[in-house]
Amino acid sequence: MMNKKSISSGTLNPNQDENTIGNKLNRRKFIGGISTAALAMTIVPRYVLGGNGFVAPSDKISLAYIGCGTQGLRELLPLLSIPELQIIAVCDPQKFATAYLDWGKNGLRDEIRSTLQNQNWKSGGDNTIPGGRDNGKEIVDTYYSKFRSDHKYGSCKAYADFREMFEKEKDLNAVKVMTPDHLHGVIAMAAMKRGISVTTHKPISNRLEEGFRVIEQAGKSKSTTHLIAWDSNGSMDQVMKWINEGEIGTLKEVHNWSNRPVWPQYPTLPTDKPEVPKGMDWDLWLGPEADRPYHPYYTNMVFRGWYDFGGGSMADMGHYSLWTVFKALQLENPSIIEPNFSHVCGIRDSTAFKVNNDFSYPFASSVRFKYPAKGERPAVDLIWYDGGMRPPVPEELYEDNKELPAEGMMFTGDKGKILAGFHVENPQLIPERKMKMMPATDELKKDKISGFQQFIDAIKAGKQCPGSFTEAWDLTEAVNLYGVALRSGKILKYDAANRKITNVDAANKYLSREYRKGWNPE
Repeated sequence: MMNKKSISSGTLNPNQDENTIGNKLNRRKFIGGISTAALAMTIVPRYVLGGNGFVAPSDKISLAYIGCGTQGLRELLPLLSIPELQIIAVCDPQKFATAYLDWGKNGLRDEIRSTLQNQNWKSGGDNTIPGGRDNGKEIVDTYYSKFRSDHKYGSCKAYADFREMFEKEKDLNAVKVMTPDHLHGVIAMAAMKRGISVTTHKPISNRLEEGFRVIEQAGKSKSTTHLIAWDSNGSMDQVMKWINEGEIGTLKEVHNWSNRPVWPQYPTLPTDKPEVPKGMDWDLWLGPEADRPYHPYYTNMVFRGWYDFGGGSMADMGHYSLWTVFKALQLENPSIIEPNFSHVCGIRDSTAFKVNNDFSYPFASSVRFKYPAKGERPAVDLIWYDGGMRPPVPEELYEDNKELPAEGMMFTGDKGKILAGFHVENPQLIPERKMKMMPATDELKKDKISGFQQFIDAIKAGKQCPGSFTEAWDLTEAVNLYGVALRSGKILKYDAANRKITNVDAANKYLSREYRKGWNPE
């Protein structure tokens, strides 16, 4: 049994407004039901010139919105009505709404139409899926002129290159980063070095060493930082209460499983060379990564499956489930990372062969992290599963005639288990008879202050907030080591103090990236 004082109690709570937008496969639901308030995770204006509802300059924050793909536009919409926020610039290397993909055919278009109150709005381009900086600028300008015309806003600027934007926009307080994963770190570093506050989608970086440097810079910078996924993490209060009271004995393992990927993943590199969409600067899209021919298989929602551009399923979804788990259990400095993963075979010259692949994530995997004891907490294993893989069904569920859900969390001790939802919601001792024996408890209080509001307040106060980059190293370390272990295909021994793999030297090259000229964030 653990002493209550030995392990901190997680207090972060999910914000799970699951409003749908009419499309069959809604990305907002995929990322855990982030509410409109959470999606507003960005900033406030600096130069409204007067009129009704005038906000004093000292209370305003100006925002640049970087990344106008489908998810970028979707999360842009709730920001438009925030009175003290002015979006002064949008940025994306793609100009027109051409060749975009989304989780549903008309859902985003209909959301934009509803926000602008224009049922005839069209995206232009190929008029299929909205996207691109022209759409971003038009949406901002149309909304402000139509619904906030009492404020004399200037037109929103549009940029292809965030570096040019930072040089020209001198009145900028903050940015929201909605790009593919490989650009998060370099943009965040560029912003913080200019004293600009940053909120970004997960991960902070898809390379361990770059993530460390970004978090280190956040600790030195006066900029406020926020990792958007923080808002969707559930409370560990009840789980920690049971663990500390000895209800499952000594905690041994934490299991977290996701049904991701829900996007195509490719076991081979594309060989055809389609034309770059009109108005797209492919070189800017590649950013720090090595040059290669354009292909749509790298872009849009499928970037997540490539080691160069994404972070795989754990980076995509583990941030939403595991932040509060890491904090509550004080999971730091993993010593062993053990990968298990699927492979793909083909036929060549009438012979079957295994496809060698160190460029894309596997279709399915599990990765075990071994965390050493800390204080009175014993050593704990964290096991992540994706692609339909799950832990073995515990015998306790045989008694209840149940199976594990498609996504979930399980805490395994030497005397029992706690089963919960993916975000640690609705934790239950199993089998069911154990819950019937438990005394009734008061409902745990939940913190209602959104991460967005805390981010705004922290910017105004010149401080960090609970979702700050400075609180995210242990999770950033884990999601990047997940990728390194899968890419190397080896059990890795990790020296956390020096951020090095000690038993497979070749794996160390995956901890960092080789930056193209002009892209190193130093």
